Amino acid sequence: MLTLYDADRCPYCARVRIVLAEKGVEHETIAIDLSDRPMWLYEKNSTGRVPVIEEDGWVLAESAVIMEYLEERYPEPPLLPVDPAERALSRLRIFRHDAFTDPYYAVRRGEEPARPLFAEQLERLDARLEERPWLGGSEYGLADIAYVPWVLRAQQVLGVDLDPYPALAEWLARMLQRPAVAAEAGIVAAL
Repeated sequence: MLTLYDADRCPYCARVRIVLAEKGVEHETIAIDLSDRPMWLYEKNSTGRVPVIEEDGWVLAESAVIMEYLEERYPEPPLLPVDPAERALSRLRIFRHDAFTDPYYAVRRGEEPARPLFAEQLERLDARLEERPWLGGSEYGLADIAYVPWVLRAQQVLGVDLDPYPALAEWLARMLQRPAVAAEAGIVAAL
């Protein structure tokens, strides 16, 4: 059975939780206290970060890599588009997520000059969603899953108002109709 080393507050773990739920993959979860990481975790991932998955003694870290692995290991339902151009776009969005998350973390740390930078990233995301219904193109998938943990936390933890970003707000409303994303919103609300 697959084991997920997880932490509720971690948006990177949230990505993996959502993919596992979307694909209906049975798994065991081992909660990690990020304030007091066990030494054995460093044997599974030398950085000591989560998420980490393990299956039959095989270990894999890094959320974006884990998402791709789960997509290939459990192909149904597919979370990457069939169209090669949209598939590449999805991967590009995931690859470039740091442009979105770096200012998020700066705001979370209380660096006020970061608020306009994060607002700029929200505007960019909103503009992309005005062009296409989903971040990877015409269908829900891994690119959407890659961003939604931070959007949920921006709204619920940082108090970011999504009204100035109507396409983003509408996207989040559609995302919350998915049971896996609604479950994640529940986890964030309990933080």
